[in-house]
Amino acid sequence: MELQKSPLAPSSFPEMPEIDGVKLSTKACGVKYEGRTDVLLMSFDKGTTIGGVLTRSLTCSAPVECCRDHLKSGEARAIVVNSGNANAFTGRLGTASVARTVEATARELKCPENAVFVASTGVIGEPLPDEKITSALGDMKTDLCSNNWQGAAEAIMTTDTFAKGATIKTQIDGKVVTINGIAKGSGMIAPDMATMLSFVATDAALSPAMVQNLISSGADLSFNSITVDSDTSTSDTVLLCATGKAGNTLYNDINAPELADFIQALNKALKNLAHQVVRDGEGASKFISIAVTGAETDQAARRVGLAIANSPLVKTAVAGEDANWGRVVMAVGKSGERADRDKLSVAMGGVTIAKDGQRVEGFDEEPVAKHMKGQEISIAVDVGIADGQATVWTCDLTHGYIEINADYRS
Repeated sequence: MELQKSPLAPSSFPEMPEIDGVKLSTKACGVKYEGRTDVLLMSFDKGTTIGGVLTRSLTCSAPVECCRDHLKSGEARAIVVNSGNANAFTGRLGTASVARTVEATARELKCPENAVFVASTGVIGEPLPDEKITSALGDMKTDLCSNNWQGAAEAIMTTDTFAKGATIKTQIDGKVVTINGIAKGSGMIAPDMATMLSFVATDAALSPAMVQNLISSGADLSFNSITVDSDTSTSDTVLLCATGKAGNTLYNDINAPELADFIQALNKALKNLAHQVVRDGEGASKFISIAVTGAETDQAARRVGLAIANSPLVKTAVAGEDANWGRVVMAVGKSGERADRDKLSVAMGGVTIAKDGQRVEGFDEEPVAKHMKGQEISIAVDVGIADGQATVWTCDLTHGYIEINADYRS
């Protein structure tokens, strides 16, 4: 089916600068789609470090297992991504296809096999025709360039309606550092260590341990705080690569004050990408921010927020522009986290609807109803236990979600 661009999409893809030590190439290989690019090759100069977070799904794909193993090396020389086929639940065939792709890529780029990472997205259960990828690697190597970030983002799309990219500059030790990232994701989006596919690169000098530390903590504040439909993918992969070309001092302490600006910039870029995934949620018409305070811990607050964000009743109420705060109360209660019913408060669009366990006396629903007609919806909940807090993001649930997923394999 022909997908219409999400009404929540950014106005344009960002202008993304080159990153020293990173090159990209895309090609239409016909893995599933005809007439569009569906394979991405990213190459990295020697000395590039890598960290990643991967799905904890017990039915994870062969590419995820490969990434998990190769992350132990801490080195990245290539990432190969295909769309249209997830290479998940493909048994020994899937493992063999990953091995062939890794071997062919390492041969073309003359690098160690454990420095090659693969990721796949698309239909589950179909054997991957990896020969369509490996036979194209020679041409893709020839076509490698440093300024094709939008093309890279487009090549990894499935039901996405727009390419997702983010870029930001900052400094470490007075050295200018650049961060570029792309992502794909629209459906089967729910956090469980990581969510969807995202590939982020920087020219900062960072040790493998530091890269891993940064992407693990950054994912918790971004990718692990979004949900579209509560379904965790078999293929979730987020990789962060650092080429070291910026020439900054190598710090081994994540709390080093010299890294504060870089960490803030990285987390901002990750959050930008995560928000774009939600804004492209299948059938989405509204972007919903849910702020939870008063929880036992920050982690408990996030679990409460996700219970609200994953509730079909809450999401359909928002789609129908109905300020049905009772459904929010229901979702808090089912979260399994501590909440004081008689101290609970709920606000929508900055207007407090319920406080101290009951509706506010004389509550005027008109400003809230007006807020619900917009595209940016805010919900705030205080559960009255302690000082834990978190914000999560989701989208509404419309009939468009059903139409897209009822037709996905055809």
